[in-house]
Amino acid sequence: MRIGLRMVAVLWLAAIAGLPQSVRADDYPSRPITLIVPFPPGGSTTVMARNVADKMSAALGQQIVVENRGGAGGTIGTRAAAKAPADGYTILLSYTGTFSIAPSAYVNPGYDPRKDFAPIGMIGTAPNLLVVTPSLPVHSMAELIKYAKAQAAPMPYGSPGVGTVNHLAGEMLGNEMGAKLQHIPYKGNGPALGDLLGGHIPMMFVPIPAVIGNVKAGTLRALAVSSLKRSSLLPDLPTVAETDVPGFDVALRYGLVAPAGTPRPIVDKLNKALNAALASDEVKKRLATEGAEALPGTPEAYADDIDREEKKWSALVRRLNLKVE
Repeated sequence: MRIGLRMVAVLWLAAIAGLPQSVRADDYPSRPITLIVPFPPGGSTTVMARNVADKMSAALGQQIVVENRGGAGGTIGTRAAAKAPADGYTILLSYTGTFSIAPSAYVNPGYDPRKDFAPIGMIGTAPNLLVVTPSLPVHSMAELIKYAKAQAAPMPYGSPGVGTVNHLAGEMLGNEMGAKLQHIPYKGNGPALGDLLGGHIPMMFVPIPAVIGNVKAGTLRALAVSSLKRSSLLPDLPTVAETDVPGFDVALRYGLVAPAGTPRPIVDKLNKALNAALASDEVKKRLATEGAEALPGTPEAYADDIDREEKKWSALVRRLNLKVE
């Protein structure tokens, strides 16, 4: 009798293991989901994650717990997510810096954005502002280009660190406008902004929410928006591409991914919950206050976006011979 029961149990487990993924995913999620944000709390990545996590939790019937795992330009948390079980209970906030720049900029990032992850979908995009100190005698991109070209030494610009989107945006701008710029790296946006406001550096690319108050107060001057589309927060401000640098497009891109091998029905369930969150007026308003635009879509569309962005930024990284230990 005992042998018979044991055999029945073995056969039952084998049958469960052989069930189609769609059947095994029916009860997903049955416990809380961890959403890894690979940066310290307080930044734009955490804001983006929390903007969608609550709404997705309601749609899925389980809490999504946002967990910050910062370090090494986001590669530590991203690497941890890549090695997590592919069961849908660990997902990752993906971002331009970790998915488009780090794979080629870091000597050993420890992951491949194409091979180690299953895209769930995009959250949205957010541009930067190109801002200058009011003491700089320029009021437009045309004046900035003329001024930079006339300087005997390369014109400095700040960023929150080597290999960040802000850093490479400056390199791309200098290349496109035919002027030499000198990168001044800082340990975060805060110290860089402090020196910008103090007049120690003349310009930098900064996320809109971080400087819109200064721009409206006149303590910083905004010259242009870095994306191809104007920002709803500053609709009268032209894009860089509208001025004297056609085609210039630098936008922070945020999305969700799962470890490679996550069953497709689980990915589809997460994608449906994400798109529902992005369609809600509440989330749209939250994103708008960050100068971001929601971009719901399919996992395939996000996979194409990851591939396209990585190719664009890796080409610039190689040209700069940029390597981060």
